Amino acid sequence: MPKILITECRQEVSSFNPVLSHYDDFKILEGEQILELKSARQEIAGALNVFEKRSDIQIVPTYSAHSITSGGLLAGDDFKRIARELLQCIKAAPPVDGVYFSLHGSMVSEGEEDPEGFFLQELRKILGEAIPIVISLDMHGILTDRMVKHSNAIVVFHTYPHIDFYETGERAAKLLLKILDDGVKPVTAKVEIPALVRGDELKTETGLFGQSICKAQAIENSPGGLSAGMFIGNPFTDVPALRSYSLVVTDNDSELAETEALKLARGFWEVREKLQAPLDSMEDAVRIAKETMGTVVLFDAADATSSGASGDSNAIMRALIDASYKGRVLLPIVDPPAVTAAFKKGVGSIIETQVGGFLDAKRFSPLSVKARVRLLSDGMFINESYQRMWNSGLTTVLEADNYMIVVSSRPVDLYDRSLFLAMGQDPKNFDLVVVKSPHCQYQFYEEWAACHINVDAPGSTSANLKSLGHTRCARPVFPLDDDVTFNPQVKIFRRPA
Repeated sequence: MPKILITECRQEVSSFNPVLSHYDDFKILEGEQILELKSARQEIAGALNVFEKRSDIQIVPTYSAHSITSGGLLAGDDFKRIARELLQCIKAAPPVDGVYFSLHGSMVSEGEEDPEGFFLQELRKILGEAIPIVISLDMHGILTDRMVKHSNAIVVFHTYPHIDFYETGERAAKLLLKILDDGVKPVTAKVEIPALVRGDELKTETGLFGQSICKAQAIENSPGGLSAGMFIGNPFTDVPALRSYSLVVTDNDSELAETEALKLARGFWEVREKLQAPLDSMEDAVRIAKETMGTVVLFDAADATSSGASGDSNAIMRALIDASYKGRVLLPIVDPPAVTAAFKKGVGSIIETQVGGFLDAKRFSPLSVKARVRLLSDGMFINESYQRMWNSGLTTVLEADNYMIVVSSRPVDLYDRSLFLAMGQDPKNFDLVVVKSPHCQYQFYEEWAACHINVDAPGSTSANLKSLGHTRCARPVFPLDDDVTFNPQVKIFRRPA
């Protein structure tokens, strides 16, 4: 009976967020606890669905570390603890015939710029060269040579905004079974593309980038194709390997892999300039909001917690106040001291406090408000996208004049309405909503809002990439540098026979 080991370590970081991530920012599961993830629409659930349909397969769950939300670099000691626990669980597992490893690709810690590559390298030391390892990655992953070298095959998301977590796990599991059952011999080709992209054209359902994904899917499903995709990197994870990549995995056909990876890379490069985010200035965004009837949604991608930002930007609120905006505004801010002040006084009380600028003090300064405490919460709620428990820490709702501020102690993802709805605030009841996310699924806001604007606000995940201050990534790279040229080179990876 084949034994398949399952493990996971997922986190996305922003190098420009000054707040370090820690061990407590991860949900840790060991052994049979991992089977609890079967009910979630995540990668491991998809893989388990495939494996459990086979009565002749024994699943060996070992360790899962899944970050509760994105954040700054992982503190060095906390990374060492996670690495130690993960590797100890794998060492304690019985001999296995294959491995499925769920990763992200944009994890960075103090002292280790390629944690995913490190994990895979260490797995090889434990398991040897002959055991097939198939990994899944987010398309915002940064595809290092070390990651490709120490895995047999890679499967990558095909949707943005991401809705194919589960399906990606299924694809990875099926590919691993092809290696074990059918003896396919994966050959991987990757092409580095000196481009960083960000914007609405990356939406795979409606944007130009969707054409690249359709081509990748056609390659993956063609004779000899095993996996294919595009990595657009994470522009906020400033590491030497940061850039975009094309990836093609074939069954023992390096020529096909090379040809198709080059086609994907060249096609992507040709449209790179169109894959940039058109941003409206703060002044224009406020002016448009004042002139618009109906709900206006201001997308503040620069403070997107799901991309690794701190979540404590008050820049848009300050601009609205300075412009004497009179409509009802709903917005989120991470500010533990403000939450403490609200809990101390209680619901219905009037408090004078500061909101914003507590975590990323170099970018934002605290904004003084006099507000009524409308709600206090423990911050535990079910996310509407994937029905998983989220925790924003102690959370309050403050009403300051025409502003309804959802203030949390810790960041949570804001790519849907979960935090707002959990705190009793329906975005449809407001004239203006600040959404700290680069993109949301269409039905959450764009389907019904009168107007939506991508704002050029300050922050550690700004789509205005030149404003971030990259120092580690290889240069030149578009759009950080002018007149960048692309001379595509293919790297071929093949595991030892």
